[in-house]
Amino acid sequence: MAVRKKAKPKRRKAPARKPAARKKTAKKAARKPAKRAPVRRAAPKARKPAARPAAPRPAPVSPASMAPPGERIGVVTHYFSHLAVAVVKLEAARLRVGDTIHIRGHTTDFKQRVDSLQVNHAPVQEAGPGDDFGLKVRDHAREHDVVYKV
Repeated sequence: MAVRKKAKPKRRKAPARKPAARKKTAKKAARKPAKRAPVRRAAPKARKPAARPAAPRPAPVSPASMAPPGERIGVVTHYFSHLAVAVVKLEAARLRVGDTIHIRGHTTDFKQRVDSLQVNHAPVQEAGPGDDFGLKVRDHAREHDVVYKV
C-alpha cells in the first residue's frame, strides 16, 4: 500500500518592522559648532650631515678591456625567448659546430661553445658568410648584439 507524503506547511513572511525612531534634536542654532582639526605644521628641517670624504672613483675603462674578444663574424637579428634560440646573420668567416663564440651587447656578455646550427629548421655542421642560422644559446641574447668568434 502506498504511503502518502505529508505536505510541508508554507513558510509565512515575517511582518514588516517599523524603522527605528530618530532622536529629535534641538534647533540647529543651539548646536555647538564642530571643532576644527589643529593645523599641522611641517617638521623642522634636519641639519645637513657634515661633509663626507669623497668616495673613490672607479678606474677609467682601459681600451684593452673594451677590445673585442675575437673576430667579429655576425649580428643577432632575432631572439626566441621560449626556445632560447638566437637568429644570427653571419657577415664574415665560417662558423662550425664546436667553435667558441662570444656574444656581446648593451646588456649581454657571455661566451659559449656552438653545439648546434640550424638553417631553415635543418641541422647543419657549418654556416658561411651571408647565412642566417638559428643557434641555441645559454643566456638571453638581444637584437643587434654582436657575435665574435674566439
